[in-house]
Amino acid sequence: MTTNERVPEHTPRLDMAKLAPEVYKAMVRLDAAARHGVDTTTLELVKIRASQINHCAFCVDMHSKDALAHGESVDRIIQLSAWEESQHFYSPKEVAAIALTEAITVLTDGFVPDEVYEKAAKQFDETELAHLIAAITVINAWNRFGVGTRMVPGHYQPATHQH
Repeated sequence: MTTNERVPEHTPRLDMAKLAPEVYKAMVRLDAAARHGVDTTTLELVKIRASQINHCAFCVDMHSKDALAHGESVDRIIQLSAWEESQHFYSPKEVAAIALTEAITVLTDGFVPDEVYEKAAKQFDETELAHLIAAITVINAWNRFGVGTRMVPGHYQPATHQH
């Protein structure tokens, strides 16, 4: 095997948008509603981190590219998987959002710890916090669609943004 040879791309299991269009459209609407009141930078960090935890390669690809398109640094995206040891890359508000994302995403570790919630509650007002929790819930649902249907990463291109 040469160093340029790659493993072949897998095929998706099924197309949720085509086979369950009402579910897909409802998810898009829920996603749009959840993002109100959460700044784009924090939102993309949350989406990337949840997707990393859930092993959703499609969503990691999509949200990393979206974050880069919005001006996010490569360093902050790279460090996100080890954020606890690289908190100095992030603001206190972002750290609180990332910690809350992990607590809500990994429910097998137990309930969301009070200290994680309280840290987030100090950084976000109640309306922002409600939307942040909704956004974390939505990306977790998208991740489960992506992993369950084996969506193929690597082909997503972010929309071009006018500045």
